[in-house]
Amino acid sequence: MNLLTLPFSLPFAPVRGLIRLAEMIQEQVELETRSPAAVRRRLEEVEEARRSGLMTEDEEAEAVTRILGQMTAQPDLPGVAAPGENAERG
Repeated sequence: MNLLTLPFSLPFAPVRGLIRLAEMIQEQVELETRSPAAVRRRLEEVEEARRSGLMTEDEEAEAVTRILGQMTAQPDLPGVAAPGENAERG
């Protein structure tokens, strides 16, 4: 860091630290929601709830669809086209 810019950027250090912390938490949440072990555990919980009568077949199907949708959802990345989109749109 430059000695001339240090006095001006120092007051923003806590804000930059907080933003980085939020980014790290978001990355960890995405990792945990997409890990195969976590997905399998949640699917097993849904299956167990269905067997014990806590949810109907429709609720089970909805929960499974939601869990698999979260696992396969791609975050919006700048410069990367979503599946089915043309990257050269103008």
